[in-house]
Amino acid sequence: MDISATATIKKLLVLFLVIAGLYFAKTFLMPLAIGSVLGALFLPLAKWLEARRIPPLLAVFICFFVLLLVMGSLGYVLVWQVRELASEAATIRQRGLVMLADLQQYLFRQFGISLDQQSRLFNEQKPFFSQLIKGTAGAVTSLASSSLLILIYMILLLFYRRHIGQFLLRLAPPDQKAEMRMVVTSVARVSQQYLLGLSKMIVCLWIMYGVGFSALGVQHALFFAVLCGILEIVPFIGNITGTTITVLVAAVQGGSPTMLAGIVVVYGVVQFVQGWVLEPLIVGRQVRINPLFTIVALVAGNLIWGIPGIFLAIPLTAMFKIVCDNIESLKPYGFLIGETVAPQKGKSLFTRFVR
Repeated sequence: MDISATATIKKLLVLFLVIAGLYFAKTFLMPLAIGSVLGALFLPLAKWLEARRIPPLLAVFICFFVLLLVMGSLGYVLVWQVRELASEAATIRQRGLVMLADLQQYLFRQFGISLDQQSRLFNEQKPFFSQLIKGTAGAVTSLASSSLLILIYMILLLFYRRHIGQFLLRLAPPDQKAEMRMVVTSVARVSQQYLLGLSKMIVCLWIMYGVGFSALGVQHALFFAVLCGILEIVPFIGNITGTTITVLVAAVQGGSPTMLAGIVVVYGVVQFVQGWVLEPLIVGRQVRINPLFTIVALVAGNLIWGIPGIFLAIPLTAMFKIVCDNIESLKPYGFLIGETVAPQKGKSLFTRFVR
């Protein structure tokens, strides 16, 4: 057998074993992965505090309390808005039933689909929706039960980051220590840039969606703005899901066709600003993943770790790309999953405006 073919088979076998290991070690690896992502996100704050002569352990606990404050504030806003929505549950349900009856009559008049046929089609789809709801509830329960472990991992990874860095340097042969140090430094720096940039972008999306929905008079605009912003973590699927939920709830609440069209317009404007201004300016193109491997990462994340895997897929794939870009033998893989380098004339709209 050809040597190159043997090497390819070995690489595929290693890939298969890695995927199998990720799947069977889900209970152990998922909290560690989430803790690592949170640790990388708060690493700039920890470094900034330590540069001002704050002891490392105290700096780590300050990061921990900042995380609790942010999560608590976000949870308070969501619970407050959900309670208001729940107080209107009876009215929303009544309007929803009326709209469903109107839709059934429309389908019968326009397409000749009887009410019995519609009920049969709906019942056929029930298992899918039930499974989706159960999967989401199970993921939330799993994350809640692992929350203490995730926070412990975050604190310890932040505190022992230098120890871990020294361990990685000790793995390298003496003549490659300088290269290893450069790789570790570069990966840490760009990972921080990506995660911090992603967080900034989500905050900007909250503001834009909040202003847009409030201007249209959407009820509970703050809740839907936060929901759409958080779902942006999942590319393509998340933004469409958030906007669809907003449109459906606004319609059930009695929103006019103008308002519903306005929600879609706000979505389009936000996507334009996000793609052409925020991502190039805040996140940067260095860690952006092309659409093909974005979908591959999302599907693989869902198959391996379920719903938490969907949210972790893009950050972890971005970190993997950073590692590939900084290791000579892996650079082809970083090129494969990254975006195609655009020619000079294809710069972002923001770049063309400011230069």
